[in-house]
Amino acid sequence: MKQVKKIAAAVLMMTVIWGIVSPTPLKAAASQLEVSVPDNKVLTYKQGDKKEFKVCIANTGESDLTKITVVPKLRNSGDKWPFQTEYQSYSQTIETLEAGKSGEVSFDFTARKNADAGRYTLSFDISAFGEEGEEVLNTSSFYVNIAAKEQQKPQTGGDKKPASPQGSDQMGAGSGNSGSAGNSGSTDGFLDGNSSQLLAAAGGFDNGAVTGGGGEGNTSGSVPRVIVTGFDTNPAEVKAGSNFTLTIHLKNTSKATRVSNMLFDLEAPSEGSDEQTTSPAFLPSSGSSSIYLDGIKAGGTADISIQLNAKADLVQKPYSINLSMKYEDGNAAQVEAASSLSIPVKQDARFEMSDFEITPATIAAGEEANITSSLYNLGRVKLYNVKAVFEGEGIKKEEIFLGNVEPGASTDIDAMLEGTEPTSGMKDMKMTLSYEDEAGQVATAEKTFQLEITEMEDTAAMTDFSNTEEEKGFPVIPVAVAAVILAAAAAVIVVRKGKKKKMDALEEEGLLDELDRSSENE
Repeated sequence: MKQVKKIAAAVLMMTVIWGIVSPTPLKAAASQLEVSVPDNKVLTYKQGDKKEFKVCIANTGESDLTKITVVPKLRNSGDKWPFQTEYQSYSQTIETLEAGKSGEVSFDFTARKNADAGRYTLSFDISAFGEEGEEVLNTSSFYVNIAAKEQQKPQTGGDKKPASPQGSDQMGAGSGNSGSAGNSGSTDGFLDGNSSQLLAAAGGFDNGAVTGGGGEGNTSGSVPRVIVTGFDTNPAEVKAGSNFTLTIHLKNTSKATRVSNMLFDLEAPSEGSDEQTTSPAFLPSSGSSSIYLDGIKAGGTADISIQLNAKADLVQKPYSINLSMKYEDGNAAQVEAASSLSIPVKQDARFEMSDFEITPATIAAGEEANITSSLYNLGRVKLYNVKAVFEGEGIKKEEIFLGNVEPGASTDIDAMLEGTEPTSGMKDMKMTLSYEDEAGQVATAEKTFQLEITEMEDTAAMTDFSNTEEEKGFPVIPVAVAAVILAAAAAVIVVRKGKKKKMDALEEEGLLDELDRSSENE
C-alpha cells in the first residue's frame, strides 16, 4: 500500500512538472487568446548564433481583436535573459485578428557568446482589445536551448567578420519600441517586424522618437516612453503681442517603470524680416524656457506649465514649438525624447476711417445727399466681405458692398442717402461696417454722422402762386400794345409833318421862280 501511494505521488509530481515545463500552448486569461510556437518545438541556439523566434497567436473567440501586442519580458523572469539586447524594445503588433483566425510575430534573437549552455525560459506578455474596447491580457512562457559553440581552428588569410559585442548588459541606442532589423514580413495582412508606430500627430501635437543609452546593469531592454497627450492655452485664443499660459499634458506609457529627474525645454521658430527684428515667435514672459519635473509614476500622468509671450508682429497662422525631454528610467539610464506642438496665433483686425464728407448737409424729403469716406486696413490680416450699412431717422436704409481689403490697402466708401421724412434739425445717423476673418467669423464697427431732412417743397402751389401774381400785377401786354400803337401814330405824324414841310418848300420855290420869270419879261 505504501508503495502504491509513493507511485501515485510520483505520477502526480511528474504531471505537475510536465504541465510547467511543457511547451504546449498556454491559454490566455481570457480564453479568446491562444499562444504557441510552431510545431511546439524547442528552438536551440548556439552561442553567438542569430535565429528567428516565432510566436503564434490564435483568436479562438467569437469577436475580432485589435492591437494584439506581444512583448518579451527581458527581466523579472526565472532565468537570465540569454540573448544580446540589441534594441530598446522587441515589441511586435498585429493590428487586427478576426475571430477564428491566427497570425504570428517574429523576433530575431542573438544568443550571447558568454551565455551558459542549458535551457532558458522565455516569457511573453500579450495584450489585445476586444470589440467593446475591453483589454484582453495573457502571459505565456516557452523554452529555448543554448548550446556551446564548437571551437574553430584559427583561419589563415581571408577576411574575418568582426565579432559582435558580448554580454547581455551591452545596449545600443535606437528608436523607441523598435524590433529587430532582420525580421521578415508576416503574412495575412499582419505587420512586419519593424519598429512600432509612434502616436500619430493629432490635436495640434506630434510625439517624436525616443532615444536612450542604457547604463550598466540595465538588462530590461524596455525604455519607458513619455508622450504628450494634449495641451491647453489660457486664454484659449492666443493673440499676437499678448501673454498666455501653455499647459502640456504628459503620460508615462510604461506600466512597470517610473521615470524621474525630468527636464523639458521649449524651442519656438524664429520670425522676422531681417536680423535686427528676428526673434523666437514665443518667449518666456519670465524665467527661462526650461521646465523641471520630479517624475511620473508608471502609467501615470502629469502637467507642466509655462508663461509665454507671443511676438507682436506674428502673421496669423499656426506656429510650431519643439519640446525636448530628458529623463531617467528606473535604472538611472538616460532617455531623450522629442515632441512638437502647433499653436494658432490670431491677429486683431486694425483699421481706420476718414471723416465723412456729406454734400449737401441739409436735404429735403425726397432728395439725396452724397456721403463719402475712406477705409484704411492698418492691421496684418485681410478683411473679407466688407460691407457698409447706412441707417438713421429720416433716411432710407442703404447698403453697399466693398469686397476684400488687403493688409496695408485702402478702399473708398461712396453712398447716396435718400431723405424720407423731415427731422427736427440735425440728427445723428450711423454707418455700420461689417467684415469677416479667415475663419468666417463676422465683426462690426460703427461710425456716426449728422444730416438734416427738411419739408418737401410744393411745386404745384408755387406754379399757381406765380400765375396768380402775374394776373394781379401790372398789365404788361395791354401797355405794350398801346405803346406800339402810340409809336406807330407818332411815326405817321412825323412822316406827315415831313411831307408837309417838303410840299411847302416846293410851293415856295415855285413862287419864287414865277416872280423871277415875271421880272425878266418886263
